[in-house]
Amino acid sequence: MLGLDPEVIPSTFPENLPLSSFEQIHEYPVATATQKAAEVYKRLVEADPDDPPDLVIGADTVVFTHALPATTLEMETGTRQELLEKPTSKADNLRMLLDLNGGVCEVVSGVSLVYPILTAPGYAIREFDERSLVYFAENPRHVLEAYVENGEGIDRAGGFAVQGLGALLIRKIDGDYNNVVGFPGTALFKMLDMLVEDDDDFLTI
Repeated sequence: MLGLDPEVIPSTFPENLPLSSFEQIHEYPVATATQKAAEVYKRLVEADPDDPPDLVIGADTVVFTHALPATTLEMETGTRQELLEKPTSKADNLRMLLDLNGGVCEVVSGVSLVYPILTAPGYAIREFDERSLVYFAENPRHVLEAYVENGEGIDRAGGFAVQGLGALLIRKIDGDYNNVVGFPGTALFKMLDMLVEDDDDFLTI
């Protein structure tokens, strides 16, 4: 869809960074994406030091409930934002959807680019995050239960897939639709264009 034909190499990074270690919660998916991309880059260099990859792109997408500033939300309702990754079971999927139902969540993708440079440590990292708001309709419980039974959301951050039947649960999106699907292509191409203009080492080594 983006006009690219990348080689897909899964990262072995365990994706277990503690959310509590981040002052800003939006830093969490960016850090995870960077760890994933750096792990793949270093592994490929170790396998063939004379032919490092031109570019490794890592990404991580998460969902945060209650899309309001945490301090405001806590003062008004006593509720903190919760990180929603992939549900661990159908019961967990239903719990997530009940929490999201009728409310607004924030989908945040962290993206990290790792590429070779001539100076130590031999590679550079550029990273960014993209944020979109997803507004859920007031769905009857039996609709949410039917969606969970379908199984579509079980391997999706937040427990729903906006590009599938999950679209029926959502009334609108503010921001990049593709970010909610799982990868912010528009923001990636903006970053690539900026690197081509500003970094002489980018894609030239």
